[in-house]
Amino acid sequence: QVQLVESGGGLVQAGGSLRLSCAASGSIFGINVMGWYRQAPGKQRELVAAISSGGSRNYADSVKGRFTISRDNAKNTVYLQMNSLRPEDTAVYYCNAVGLRSALGYGDYWGQGTQVTVSS
Repeated sequence: QVQLVESGGGLVQAGGSLRLSCAASGSIFGINVMGWYRQAPGKQRELVAAISSGGSRNYADSVKGRFTISRDNAKNTVYLQMNSLRPEDTAVYYCNAVGLRSALGYGDYWGQGTQVTVSS
């Protein structure tokens, strides 16, 4: 069984920082792309940042210069360092794995989500 487990969400004041982690567990052989999405109330889920197995990164314009995505391929873990947080960053953040190769086959997976709330 493959699972993505997120941690690190919480409540922070505007201007503060949080670090999200997402660990993929199971008999995993590799993951092509790992990323973070977010969904605020009444809005569609949107890409925040993604990173390939080779280290190529992609960010939403709204978080460039404030958020940094990184990954540890040996641990099948992706991180999102969020600095200079704003109230508009408030959302449920979801971890995503694309092209995950495991004993179960090849597929895409989502975490359960972690709440990030930024107070003004």
